[in-house]
Amino acid sequence: MLKKLDKLVQALTDPKRLKLRLFLEGNIIGIFTGLTIALFRYLLELSEETLPWLYGYLRDDPAYIPGWFALLFAIGYILHRFLKADGMISGSGIPQIKGVLMGRMDMHWARVLLLKFVGAVMGIGAGLSLGREGPSVQLGACLGQGIGRLSHRSYEENHYLLTAGAGAGLAAAFNAPLAGTIFCLEELTKDFSPYVLMSSIAATVTATTITQFFFGMEPVFHMGEIPVVMAGNVYIVLILLGIFVGVLGLGFNKMLVISLNAYAKAPLKSWQKPLLPLFVSGVIGFYLPEVLGGGSPLVNTLVAHEYALGFLCLLLAGKFFFTMLCFGSGVPGGIFLPMLVLGALGGAVFAQIAVGSHLLASQWTVNCIVFGMAAYFSAVVKSPITGAILIMEMTGSFQHMLSLMLVSMTAFLVAEYMGSEPVYDMLLNRSLAIMDRARAHIRKSWEKLSEK
Repeated sequence: MLKKLDKLVQALTDPKRLKLRLFLEGNIIGIFTGLTIALFRYLLELSEETLPWLYGYLRDDPAYIPGWFALLFAIGYILHRFLKADGMISGSGIPQIKGVLMGRMDMHWARVLLLKFVGAVMGIGAGLSLGREGPSVQLGACLGQGIGRLSHRSYEENHYLLTAGAGAGLAAAFNAPLAGTIFCLEELTKDFSPYVLMSSIAATVTATTITQFFFGMEPVFHMGEIPVVMAGNVYIVLILLGIFVGVLGLGFNKMLVISLNAYAKAPLKSWQKPLLPLFVSGVIGFYLPEVLGGGSPLVNTLVAHEYALGFLCLLLAGKFFFTMLCFGSGVPGGIFLPMLVLGALGGAVFAQIAVGSHLLASQWTVNCIVFGMAAYFSAVVKSPITGAILIMEMTGSFQHMLSLMLVSMTAFLVAEYMGSEPVYDMLLNRSLAIMDRARAHIRKSWEKLSEK
């Protein structure tokens, strides 16, 4: 028995069987990632259900409002301590993963795993307009890196496992195994390597299978029945939708930089920065609760209710600026899901205008909401294939691939023509520039001390 086991180990460690080993390791990563993200999703969905009830209770009994703000203060201080313990948990986590894959950054996988998980649950659960996908990607990447390091894999193989874990995290967060795999190829590595493909497919499929055991096979967004539209019949309208949402997406990256720079220059102490969006969320919760949290319920509500154009514009502006305020503070949380919500709102605004102008029949409003999500993602992230496939899996609109691709590519071309940089590349380059300036400052200080 021991001899057979020894032969099996030798066979798996043979470099010629790297693809097989990556496939098996990908399945292991998928199991751990699926279980972790299932718990993560459960806690965040529980908070989405609890927050509306909580603010309703506080309206009825205002005596408890100071207690809620005291809790928000405690959450903000804890998030500050987490960020001070490890800056790699800041923000989305996707730029950090790209930095690790480039060899420019490194992370302590176990510490980041724990702090990112707890920090994201606390921040998003308290109502910050941040998404679960960025943290899910980083949590999966931590598990992939941890398995690689604990099993003493090579530097190159470690990167394959980290990438597979990242894709598994995205797949588990949204029940989207195909999008998770394409995300690894198109966004993280930008390399359609068979080794990346082998490990990523194994990890994403396994992770999604695990989360489906807990949450079922329903798409993340409950869109109801989406009418099938032939792209040729509404070709011009789809192009106009892609342009409209693509233009909206141009402001996302620019405002994100403004927000990050404003926080950097603001006369606020580091512990005060997480408090600002948390206290703002405490106020918004009484007046515009729809913009709190990631935003999945808001997308579902857009389909179920027909809002007035003015209120849609208010939701779009509120969600946009609140997301900027939250992400700029550096607290753990992604921009992936808020981006999709902004795209859905942009699509709903376009549908209202198009229906009012007799360019579109009212029954196609839900299509504009779905296509708007893909277009906004493509304009901001500049990964049109991932965006189209992700929305297709998240909404169950598998019969709309042609329309999704047309709208996504149109929005992508708008961003490309205007010279917009992919958001995760922009965030990574900004972080690397800050690191380089800090190293240069330390080097100069050391040289001055040496001269003395």
